[in-house]
Amino acid sequence: MTTRQNPARNAAADIPFPLPQVQSNEKRRARRLLAALEQHYPDAACALTYTSPHELLIATILSAQCTDVAVNKATPALFERFPHPTDYAASSPPQIEPYVHSLGFFRNKSKAIHSAMTNIVERFEGRVPRTMDELLSLQGVARKTANVVLGNAFAVNVGFVVDTHIQRLSRRLCLIDDGQSVQMIERKLMALFPRTRWTALSHMLIHHGRNACSARAKHCADHPICKGFGRCCERPRTHQS
Repeated sequence: MTTRQNPARNAAADIPFPLPQVQSNEKRRARRLLAALEQHYPDAACALTYTSPHELLIATILSAQCTDVAVNKATPALFERFPHPTDYAASSPPQIEPYVHSLGFFRNKSKAIHSAMTNIVERFEGRVPRTMDELLSLQGVARKTANVVLGNAFAVNVGFVVDTHIQRLSRRLCLIDDGQSVQMIERKLMALFPRTRWTALSHMLIHHGRNACSARAKHCADHPICKGFGRCCERPRTHQS
């Protein structure tokens, strides 16, 4: 007798956790949503400015609790002063701080950048590692940061970026149940959407969250994405006397 297995649980050996089961109708709906997002945001891409994997890693570390716009204003001078991982390793956190002083938690981020670049030099021959486990061993790197770097620098999809926009839209677009953790949101999105589109889809969702279905202004009911798939996207009510 053969045992029926969940294909999502066996999607790839490099995904170290089981993915939730999703119904075929859920997947069909997810693919329709993906097609709609691709139509509206065909050019969506990473908003951080970088020219190399280590610059993307640094920019992503700096983006924690900070806007990409603010990070992009700070990084040109930082990247010019420290062009290679060896330059960071040869410096110190206090030497990095003046270049990121405009960003929140700049002291902790300077320490994380110095530590991560030092480890890259000493353990990885100066190259940003290309696996989730190795990236997670670096200071200041959690799954979100690792997914950004792997997906955008190396076109490696081993997870799904979940930031505040994607948390909000996953709920509003009825992709997840209320109250799910970031970990479970990531796994559900991985189960719903084709692996080859995980990175691109994260950019499309973030773009929609920034430009249409924002946290404060939930007046996007007439947007085709929200109208076709959303909830909690209401028109502003007019008060009648």
